[in-house]
Amino acid sequence: MFATIRKWARRIKSDIIVLWFARKHPDTPFMAKAVCVIAVAYALSPIDLIPDFIPVLGYLDDVLLVPGLIWLALRLLPPQVVQQCRVQAEEWISKYARRPRSYIGGALIILVWCLLAYLCWRWLMQ
Repeated sequence: MFATIRKWARRIKSDIIVLWFARKHPDTPFMAKAVCVIAVAYALSPIDLIPDFIPVLGYLDDVLLVPGLIWLALRLLPPQVVQQCRVQAEEWISKYARRPRSYIGGALIILVWCLLAYLCWRWLMQ
């Protein structure tokens, strides 16, 4: 069971890097690029939308949201783009052996939290 989970986690890590390359590929349709950007920004962000210290919900986004975004993005991509980007991702992983970080994604998560805090404050002050 643990081997299956490890394999699944490695596949997600690899797929995120595939989407990283697919977002820049010239044959990627606009909607697929948009989903790739969202998936990559969220998955590589050093900050989660739902913090992990919140029981159950904190890990729910990691278990459902990220794989769901990856699945959707891969379904929207043409097969030849996925194949080319998988080759690029494997080369990148073998060369660097680490995943990239998306500080823009982290900034967007902070922006969402600030917007939610502002909207709650406005609602409470009415």
